[in-house]
Amino acid sequence: MEKIKAGIVGAAGYTAGELIRILLRHPRAEILTVQSSSHAGSRVTKVHSDLAGESDLSFSADIDLQAMDVVFLCQGHGKSAAFLSRNPLPDKVKVIDLSTDFRMQDGTHNFIYGLPELHRESIRKAVHVANPGCFATGIQLALLPLAASGMLDAAIHVHAITGSTGAGQQPSETTHFSWREGNISAYKVFNHQHQGEILQGIRYLQPGFNQDFNFIPIRGNFTRGIFVTAYTHFEGSLNDALKLYDEFYHGHPFTVPTTENPHLKQVVNTNKALIYLEKHDERLVIITCTDNLLKGASGQAVQNMNLMFGLDETEGLMLKPVAF
Repeated sequence: MEKIKAGIVGAAGYTAGELIRILLRHPRAEILTVQSSSHAGSRVTKVHSDLAGESDLSFSADIDLQAMDVVFLCQGHGKSAAFLSRNPLPDKVKVIDLSTDFRMQDGTHNFIYGLPELHRESIRKAVHVANPGCFATGIQLALLPLAASGMLDAAIHVHAITGSTGAGQQPSETTHFSWREGNISAYKVFNHQHQGEILQGIRYLQPGFNQDFNFIPIRGNFTRGIFVTAYTHFEGSLNDALKLYDEFYHGHPFTVPTTENPHLKQVVNTNKALIYLEKHDERLVIITCTDNLLKGASGQAVQNMNLMFGLDETEGLMLKPVAF
């Protein structure tokens, strides 16, 4: 089988940098073009310095869509739809969008929502895939087994803390080192942009869900990773819950229920999601740990590419965590 010819649009940001890093090592893919209007003509290593000595790619101003098998859209939110309206794609070209533009399945587009643990078979047949948001990935993985069993019968409470890379590469007051270091803050309380896709996933499995969903996002004083703590009413025992999660995620290679209380360094630099459960009275506590740039973005995008091209979904993604 020939290698998958890949192009990246908007290739200067964090997610694109991680995507380049993964695809350079992917045995069945090759990068033809890394497009960036703001860095056209510069070496990729001028922006993604972690790739020094590993790539001689340069950014280009344009992309030859006819030459591609797959295009990853890594531009800012709102820009993917504009790019596709200006650049009609050949029928053979598959698209994986990492923005928010097509995540809501509202009948206005033909993108499949790209959470493999929810839509793996649809992704295999898809031409266009909308990659999930980072918070949305970790939170849905915490809740989907309960939704699939119709057990979300009370309010859901979620507290999730993210690293600074979740805010993107463009500097801002709340990503500046002197502000972020030794500091945390809540933001977009009960009003985060990922709530819509989280509820969409829950209602796909439990259509009648109409309980309160209370989500408090937190900016953490670290660079990468998302640590989710969720809790809700659950009548069964802890063993009942463990069985439910083990069965739901059986056969999904990157989502791992664990009986050991996890921490972020176990997942940073990997496409893994660790899930840990505790039972307190009638409340089930669910903890998930993911890397916001990998399982929350670029790693999951490559996982979706693998599925779309009939590859083993772990291809190129068996990565070691930082661990210490």
